[in-house]
Amino acid sequence: MVNQLNRQMCSQLSEIKQFELLTTTIENYEAKESNLIQILHIAQVIFGYLPENVLKFIAKELSMPYSKVCGVVSFYSYFSTLPKGRHTIKICLGTACYVRGGTKLIEKIKELLSIDVGETTPDMKFSFEVMRCIGACGLAPAMAIDDKVYKRVNPNKLKQILDQYS
Repeated sequence: MVNQLNRQMCSQLSEIKQFELLTTTIENYEAKESNLIQILHIAQVIFGYLPENVLKFIAKELSMPYSKVCGVVSFYSYFSTLPKGRHTIKICLGTACYVRGGTKLIEKIKELLSIDVGETTPDMKFSFEVMRCIGACGLAPAMAIDDKVYKRVNPNKLKQILDQYS
């Protein structure tokens, strides 16, 4: 079941059911400290982010210090301790995208959504991130919203693209 998890499905579960699913996950990974990163990845899918109570639960179940779990979470940029929006916008700042205007896309997103990189809109609709490479260098600048990649994006196209997610 855990392999078939998705964020939307898990967000509809009660907190009790989410913790039951996390408990099953930890049991499936034999509550081993060596499986911490995999457990954290699945916990983030289940809860949408990694709140303090979830991190403390994982630490307890793995018989690890809470500080060590927090250290892993803070080291890897994939993990988030803050709630995420329904959609995640990622602007590429790899070399090609940077040279071809990636920073202009960032400025326009900030203007349109009134949030900064790493933040989420108050309505929880969008989270905003940058990444180092989307893999569309020949079609730079590029951005992604969730799993959809947009190529040759210019700031004038951004409002139209974002409106698709209303």
